[in-house]
Amino acid sequence: MHFENFIDHSLLKPTATDKDIIQLCTEALHYNFYGVCIHGCHIALAKNLLKDSKVRVVSVVGFPLGAMSTKAKVNEAMDYIELGTNELDMVLNIGWLRSGNYLAVQEEIRQVKEVVGNNVLKVILETCYLTDTEIITTSKIAVGAKADFVKTSTGFGSRGASFEDVVLMKKAVGNKIKIKASGGIKDAVTAKNYIDLGVARIGTSSGVAIVTNQN
Repeated sequence: MHFENFIDHSLLKPTATDKDIIQLCTEALHYNFYGVCIHGCHIALAKNLLKDSKVRVVSVVGFPLGAMSTKAKVNEAMDYIELGTNELDMVLNIGWLRSGNYLAVQEEIRQVKEVVGNNVLKVILETCYLTDTEIITTSKIAVGAKADFVKTSTGFGSRGASFEDVVLMKKAVGNKIKIKASGGIKDAVTAKNYIDLGVARIGTSSGVAIVTNQN
């Protein structure tokens, strides 16, 4: 299986240095990963390193908690699009969702997608904090807000992705939008199992291990 076509090679640690980002992009180029997923402060560096390649630059909005204002998320998204990021992974407002403020959650996603435009917007559900019903509800909200993907996790919650989460998300979105599994995916067997469930993208810091079949 060509895992490289699915992998967002990720480095979202707050301690990431320029040297670390250079290594990340070098690996992405070598293995022809789909994209690199980085914080906004590294977009310019990554764009420069990847400018003559097909590797996409993916950045994160409202990360990792999702609890800032809608205006802050919209402005962050706008800034990163102007800097040249190709895709954005946005953390939804988990507190609003769990309060039943579904319209506010959907409107926030809609506003961010409006500034993202034709670029890809993934909505991070942070499934570790949600019930099965909330996972299904939120996935449907993301569809209604015209997002391009739903994503399981930030990697900073109490756990990462699970097969059960993805089954629920797939049940909710069908083929209307895509699914990204992220958090704790470290080997080729696990990655293949997610892809077999219908996942279109894998977010991982273990991309090299996955494509070289290491554990």
